[in-house]
Amino acid sequence: MNRNWLVKIGTFFMKLFLMLKFPIKGAIKSTIFEHFCGGETIEGCTNTIQQLDKAHIGTILDYSVEGEDSEESFDVTVKEILRTIEKAAQMPAIPFSVFKVTGIASTELLEKAQSAQGLNDTETAAFVRVRERMDILCKAAYEHHVRIFVDAEETWIQDTIDQLAYEMMERYNRKECIVWNTYQMYRVESYANLVQATETALAKGYELGVKLVRGAYMEKERQRAHEMEYSDPIHATKEDTDQAYNQAVLYFLENRNVISICLGTHNEYSCLLLAEKMKEAGIPVNDAHIWFAQLLGMSDNISFNLAHSGYNVAKYVPYGPVEAVMPYLFRRAEENTSVAGQASREFTLLKKEVRRRKRAVRQQLCKSKKSVQ
Repeated sequence: MNRNWLVKIGTFFMKLFLMLKFPIKGAIKSTIFEHFCGGETIEGCTNTIQQLDKAHIGTILDYSVEGEDSEESFDVTVKEILRTIEKAAQMPAIPFSVFKVTGIASTELLEKAQSAQGLNDTETAAFVRVRERMDILCKAAYEHHVRIFVDAEETWIQDTIDQLAYEMMERYNRKECIVWNTYQMYRVESYANLVQATETALAKGYELGVKLVRGAYMEKERQRAHEMEYSDPIHATKEDTDQAYNQAVLYFLENRNVISICLGTHNEYSCLLLAEKMKEAGIPVNDAHIWFAQLLGMSDNISFNLAHSGYNVAKYVPYGPVEAVMPYLFRRAEENTSVAGQASREFTLLKKEVRRRKRAVRQQLCKSKKSVQ
């Protein structure tokens, strides 16, 4: 993954072989799938859950099947997410469940619901079913006392997703923070949206669940904005995104009375910022309203150190049939190819740690020899 050209060639041929139905599942499963995914089923994730739990890191079971787009497939996804909620209710090692609204609804329908066109009778009925599916999941989470993330998606459907999430929060976040919405801080509007959502939650008397991420669809967002000739919804620079993200962290600290937060980030500075501010404010490291989260196979240096220090930490653990989670795996491979990417940084950290341990062993041997003499 440190070699961009190799990743491009590899992903091209993997996609080609999958399309031609070549038998490469075994090779994929024993390499990239094993690194970034917990298993093909919930039961198959058991070992990963247990290993993370030993390090006091929670698991977020993420059913990562993509590309399904029928009423039948949406209902199948609802049943699977319900299974993750039931599993989380049985295991303290699974502190959250999660789902994408596009896993239970048509992207086209969500986009039209957000536009000024209005829905026809058939589409209105379909959207009612979307709301019912979302309510089934959030109600189950509420009844099992399991927190549930609503993942963020593209800007042209995000307003619809936000509205559904806020409806669920108003219904189920009265006594405890069950439903958590996701804010992609690379969006220019996200900070203002967070402030507005906080004010609404205060006015209506429910707790706002917030997962902060930087964002996952930048190239797609910018390409669409260019093609359709509207203003780019993404911050112009990474520095602007970082500033907005950290501003949101500070805003949370000022509004802890109404917000529960999860920092979904691989950025060391943002994690350290919240940790230091918690210390300054005298907030316990294990405060139930504050979580950190990273993806399985990425930023272990952040996850394990935070957990070792007593903070609430969880890993997103994607699972599903190998063929079905390939889009997710391709994204992980592509985002880890740059010199400054996570794979390169973690590889460098690992080499540094190996050198440190070798020096420690040599020093110990020298001490032992001197004591014998």
